[in-house]
Amino acid sequence: MQDLLYFLQQLINGLTIGSTYALIAIGYTMVYGIIGMINFAHGEIYMIGAYTALIAITGLAALGIAWLPLILIVALVCAMIVSSSMGWAVERVAYRPVRGRHRLIPLISAIGMSIFLQNYVHLAQGSRNIGFPALIEGGFRFGSADSFQTSISYMQITIFITTLICMSLLSLFISRSRIGRACRAVSQDLGMASLLGIDTNRIISATFVIGAALAAVAGLLLGMYYGSIDPLFGFIAGLKAFTAAVLGGIGSIPGAMLGGLILGVAESMTSGYLSGEYKDVVSFGLLILILLFKPTGLLGKPEVEKI
Repeated sequence: MQDLLYFLQQLINGLTIGSTYALIAIGYTMVYGIIGMINFAHGEIYMIGAYTALIAITGLAALGIAWLPLILIVALVCAMIVSSSMGWAVERVAYRPVRGRHRLIPLISAIGMSIFLQNYVHLAQGSRNIGFPALIEGGFRFGSADSFQTSISYMQITIFITTLICMSLLSLFISRSRIGRACRAVSQDLGMASLLGIDTNRIISATFVIGAALAAVAGLLLGMYYGSIDPLFGFIAGLKAFTAAVLGGIGSIPGAMLGGLILGVAESMTSGYLSGEYKDVVSFGLLILILLFKPTGLLGKPEVEKI
């Protein structure tokens, strides 16, 4: 019974982290699905969203506002607005001028933007860790008091519910809305979509904005979950989210969701049963293993060369 409770605890922890990886991974996979490029500045946008949420929470606390729902809503809205604006700016500055050129040029441009944003936050906020207030505390415990207990915190429940809502809304948006249908058309054939009257530049910008908004949600959630942020906060999470997107099938939104969950559970199980030092080894080893047998990822589809 104790072994089962311990396994459930690691599964809960893994799904918690995997849910946030999935939110960030969607930004990578949507951009790649539309223009076939990797937005390596996406992790820094996620980090900026976390810092924006912290600044909003601090400002509300200074004003004497203590009502938790209002604090969370304002922090989330501010983070999404700033991150979305940053995502739009990254597309305009780092991608649009070099779109259509050799793929190496946009890649270098994106890496340069990532370094710029990372150092900008480093200069503006300092290099030290900044504590993030634990706004949501408490939880449930299962098991007898004299043995191992499985716990699930209210923060973890909040992450699950928020992720589920965001994924559902994104799926409805992509399948039902006019912009969503245009996104699917552009991802299939950008040139033909342009000939049919779709404003491809606007659709590509919208893709960056949507991905950045979801990254901001993940930034607020993980900031509260871990309790601290720093200028490198986005680099590691962005790398893991990119791994999740490739694992699930880069360009596939369901694949990004699945890849994030698998990666989170793999890390948690490794930390729980082996050691936290091996979690990255197992995660990237799993990625290599899957790509050896299925190069397009779990749910990815091979590209069809148009002649």
